[in-house]
Amino acid sequence: MSLRASLFAAMYDRMSRKSEEAGVSDMRDDLLADAGGHILEIGGGTGANLSHYGAKVESLVVTEPDDAMLRRLQDKAREQAPLAKVVQAPAENLPFEDASFDIVVSTLVLCGVDDQERSLREVRRVLRPGGRLHFLEHVRSDDPAVARFQDRINWLNHLVAGCDCNRRTLSAIEAAGFTVSRLEQTALPKAPKFVRPSIVGVAVAG
Repeated sequence: MSLRASLFAAMYDRMSRKSEEAGVSDMRDDLLADAGGHILEIGGGTGANLSHYGAKVESLVVTEPDDAMLRRLQDKAREQAPLAKVVQAPAENLPFEDASFDIVVSTLVLCGVDDQERSLREVRRVLRPGGRLHFLEHVRSDDPAVARFQDRINWLNHLVAGCDCNRRTLSAIEAAGFTVSRLEQTALPKAPKFVRPSIVGVAVAG
């Protein structure tokens, strides 16, 4: 485990608190309001989504590859979602059978996976036909000036936070065989300008 990963995990909840209080928590509520059946969440981090799942959930599996994040996720799951199963696994190699889940949830994850294309292939593989991907992701800005700034600063953002701030994630979702049924292009409140552009929505597996 790297020092950067340990420090980032330890500071993550504190760093994101203002954004959560300013609206990201409400985005999670809205995104997960009708999530039911058998659900897989990839890249669960410190467990920010756990308190937002409702009574329609029949089963919940949450994956997280990072050791430091995983410990915090396990602790939070014991408190907030004791029936959830926490599994250490990367999004690029999900240890589940084909067509295992009704819904996959990805919030602020696809920016940081090593291989976005492979991760989305895996998400589609484990979803049942017609299953849904619920996503909240920060993305490359449509504003050319902001996008250029994202390109310039991305190396630093990747070094510090382990993610890319300039990914074209919506295009990647569609290229992976999903049909976007709901989409809101928005901004993460109280976030640095270069990670503020974001998308929230639902995509259906073809």
